[in-house]
Amino acid sequence: MPEFHYRASSIGGEVVQGAIEEESESAVVERLHERGLIPLQIQRQVVRFYALRALDFSTLLRRISGRDILTFTQQFTALLEAGLPIDRALSICARVTENPRLQSVVEAVLRDIESGKSVHEAMQRHPAVFSRLYINMVRAGAEGGVLELVLRRMTEFQESTQELRDYMVSAMVYPAILTMVAGISVVILLTYVLPKFTLIFSQMDKALPLSTRIILDMSYIVRHFWWMIIGAAALVILAWKAYVSTDEGRVRWDGLKLRIGFVRGMVQRIETARFARTLGTLLRSGVPILVAVRIVRETIGNQVIARSLEHVQNTVKEGGGLARPLMENGLFPPLAVHMITVGEETGRLDEMLLNVADNYDREVRNVIRRFTSLLEPMLILTMGMMVGFIVLSMLSAIFSIHEIPF
Repeated sequence: MPEFHYRASSIGGEVVQGAIEEESESAVVERLHERGLIPLQIQRQVVRFYALRALDFSTLLRRISGRDILTFTQQFTALLEAGLPIDRALSICARVTENPRLQSVVEAVLRDIESGKSVHEAMQRHPAVFSRLYINMVRAGAEGGVLELVLRRMTEFQESTQELRDYMVSAMVYPAILTMVAGISVVILLTYVLPKFTLIFSQMDKALPLSTRIILDMSYIVRHFWWMIIGAAALVILAWKAYVSTDEGRVRWDGLKLRIGFVRGMVQRIETARFARTLGTLLRSGVPILVAVRIVRETIGNQVIARSLEHVQNTVKEGGGLARPLMENGLFPPLAVHMITVGEETGRLDEMLLNVADNYDREVRNVIRRFTSLLEPMLILTMGMMVGFIVLSMLSAIFSIHEIPF
């Protein structure tokens, strides 16, 4: 039976933690409710290696990650749904938050609320932590008296976004390891193995095959000018990052991604899912559609697509719908636009947008799965060809020196 670690709060505000063996997370929640506890965080116990824990960069750099915000939202929502007032819920969240930077932010939000500010006004003072999407949803929920319901939807939104992001990262772990192993193998061959052959070949008065000379020259360059290679690579990366950080560079780079066949389809699916899920969540939470479209523009990663939404925003401001301007810009898949049209015609736009998001999230996973299934054997084949070329080049030189037919 799996073991779950939990953190919970009593009605009196006391935070307790421990471990429970149960079949599922829902069973743990029921056990905690029977004890009169409000679940704040439930996590299945897994085996983690110390070395991997040491690579937890979010902990080392003390930055506030998306997962930290998700955990805070889950805890805050659970406490509000249990009937606790906002200030008391925030006080408990500040005590149980593991990230010290987020803890200080939550405490600052609590102080502002106690001084008379509303929740969204207090969160608005920390734009680096709480996005405009988050703040506007909290504002809509607080003004409508359904803050816990809106936060529950925000939790679902963050969970879906984090799940897709985690899936994309985990899908690329194995190809990244293969690439790293291939690079390390080639570097070892060029810097450690081949120099031993160079000493042997230098004593022979024989012409070496072209492939062998190429490999030996590469070994010489890597061993003696490795600092220039690293410096040049660093300069190229820094120059590229500086260029894409400008408005013009970012637009050109995003435009290039939309002109490459496979990349265009992937970018369209990801941005369509993000657009639909963000807009659908905002509309379902009671945010006016004009404000929602303006917020969605800021959440879109591709600047070409984000700028195309300005026409959509102007059309909505004039009283028009979403589907027609989305169809005109040609950057969203036709299926998604038709589903949005149906949602507008039936008066269930928010529901249809969330369906579009779920649909394209599944498509993104399928595309990534197919891509990685093809990428892995290609990387293995490429690694084998690189190492094989080096080995065959050395063997051909050895056989030519001893006049052995090869």
